[in-house]
Amino acid sequence: MRYLICGVASLALMACDPSMPDSGAGVAERGQGVGFSDYDSYQSYHKEREARLNGTAPATTIAAPPAVSGGALDEADSVADSNARIAAAAANSGVAPLNASPSNAAPAIVENARGISGENDFDAVAAQRDIDDDARLIAENRAQYQVVAPEALPTREGSNRPNIVAFALQTTNPVGTALYKRGGFNAEAKYQRACASYASSDLAQEDFLASGGPEKDRKGMDPDGDGFACSWNPAPFRAVRGG
Repeated sequence: MRYLICGVASLALMACDPSMPDSGAGVAERGQGVGFSDYDSYQSYHKEREARLNGTAPATTIAAPPAVSGGALDEADSVADSNARIAAAAANSGVAPLNASPSNAAPAIVENARGISGENDFDAVAAQRDIDDDARLIAENRAQYQVVAPEALPTREGSNRPNIVAFALQTTNPVGTALYKRGGFNAEAKYQRACASYASSDLAQEDFLASGGPEKDRKGMDPDGDGFACSWNPAPFRAVRGG
């Protein structure tokens, strides 16, 4: 009898116990939590509850009100925005970004400013003259050309020193081409010693010519026999003549 009474009491307690919600694998698969429509909401609630219990809950943020839309209101905003833009442009200070005022005069187009040539603009030239005018202009320019005939180089008064410019123009052989016979005994040493005593190759060439050069080379200044002493080069003077 005692066992029967205990069994009846257990059945009565089970009948009174409310059913537990399904929180097994099926809930996890559906992404739902206890008392919530989804598991993410449950997690958010749990974190917020823990923060409040620990006294670290963040300050409540007030969401911004939703944007108001409406045809009449949008049109009014557009008109107000346009008026603000016009007012800002009229009061422009010249500081970037620049917004030209509607009251500004249109920019002037420069047709032919002084110092700016329009010769490369076919339309501009065609409006000023035709092909016959161009031919006459070319003929006038050619008539103004002056051809200066070459003359003998002037001599320096009060000096009988050789003119190295005239010598350069009289010669045609390249530098290093032997034209005159030279002795080969101790030629390099004599050359170095003789040329070291001149401040420039022009002075060395002048003294070389004054001492009997280019046929004779008493000081050993022209060991290769090309007629040019101490690395003197007639090329710059020949270039002026064009040869």
